[in-house]
Amino acid sequence: MSIPFRERNPVIVGAVSLAVIFLLILAAFRAQDLPLIGGGDTYYAAFKESGGLKANDEVRIAGVRVGKVESVELEGDHVRVTFRVKTDSDFGTDTHAAIKVKTLLGAMYLSLEPAGEGQLKADSEIPVERTSSPYDVVDAFSGLAETSEQIDTDQLAKSLTTLADLSRNTPEEFKGALDGVSALSSNIAARDSQINSLLKNLRRVSGTLNDRDQDIIGLMKDSDVLFRALVKRREAVHNLLVSTSTLSKELTALVKQSRADLKPALTHLDNVLLVLNKNEDNLDNSLRLMAPFYRVFANTLGTGPWFDTYIQNLPPVPQAGG
Repeated sequence: MSIPFRERNPVIVGAVSLAVIFLLILAAFRAQDLPLIGGGDTYYAAFKESGGLKANDEVRIAGVRVGKVESVELEGDHVRVTFRVKTDSDFGTDTHAAIKVKTLLGAMYLSLEPAGEGQLKADSEIPVERTSSPYDVVDAFSGLAETSEQIDTDQLAKSLTTLADLSRNTPEEFKGALDGVSALSSNIAARDSQINSLLKNLRRVSGTLNDRDQDIIGLMKDSDVLFRALVKRREAVHNLLVSTSTLSKELTALVKQSRADLKPALTHLDNVLLVLNKNEDNLDNSLRLMAPFYRVFANTLGTGPWFDTYIQNLPPVPQAGG
């Protein structure tokens, strides 16, 4: 038989409630260590500078979020970043780390670039040699100082003065030039995919030409031989062309001179053809009737210098007695 809740000891109920609340608060503070909510392995990375990275920033592998940054602390002459990875993805013992820009507002993230074999052990640190920051302030200012020392200030002043004079005297032309440059950059940006395709095709063409370089060299050698032969035969080719031109002129003159003589002949030939066309049936009958005569004539005279024939209805010639 259960005891009603109202009749239970309030001290025990209060103690149990406080214990439950304490456990919930503790779980909230240590949620990352819980097997379902948190979990994952802890790693470290040493950087020359933090580069704007802070706690709770994302950790990514190939653009996919795999964890978050736990803390960013200064340790000696470098920054030590503690991060937790909650993924089954393997990244080898030579893995690199880089701080990269996430948004234009300055948000950063930690990018892991897997390299090497096996799996990087938990609690391992990626050394400075295998990390990179988005920028190095010391190197930037050092390079600026070295570059500034090499600048010829007098020449730079003259250049700026000349540029100012040009822009002052020709403001419209200078503005037009800037507008043209802006339009050109816009067109290039709009044709980015086409330019990329063109570069790929140029790479393919260059590769094909590289594979066929021996064929091209052979073709050039053959072309050189052909051109040398043409140079040697230049006089003969010239004479051939001159002779062809002369022949064309002579044929043209011959046609012009013979036109008066050829016209009557062609007219009579046309009349003859008309007569033959009208008598086509008669010619066909003549040729058909002449065929038997020519056959008998050929059989009669086909034995040599004499011919064989006979006469019907004549008695045989008597033979002389001996």
